[in-house]
Amino acid sequence: MSELKRIDIKEFVENGYLLEVNRQFFHRLGLALEVVGEEDGIFHLGGVHDARDDPEGFIFAESFDDIDIARAERVEQEFAEKDHYRLQKFGWFIQPIK
Repeated sequence: MSELKRIDIKEFVENGYLLEVNRQFFHRLGLALEVVGEEDGIFHLGGVHDARDDPEGFIFAESFDDIDIARAERVEQEFAEKDHYRLQKFGWFIQPIK
C-alpha cells in the first residue's frame, strides 16, 4: 500500500473542511473540533471541545450572515463530485454500517 498523503491543517481550515465537519457533524452532538493557529503561521489540531450536556450543541453564529458560505459551498461541490463516483462504484456515497 502506498503512503497516505496528509492535508496541511491550515489548508483544512481555509478550504472549509473544518467549518463543514463541525457544522454537519460535531456541533449537532455538542462537540467541536478545534484548530489552533500559532503566531508563526503553523496550524495544528487543538482537540475536541465537549458540550454534550448542552441540548442545543454548538453553533457558529446567531446569524447566517456570519457563516462563510463560499467555503461551505466549495465543500458541497466536492461532495457532489465524489458522490457521483462513489455511488457509481459502490452503490452508496456514505458507507453503510450494515
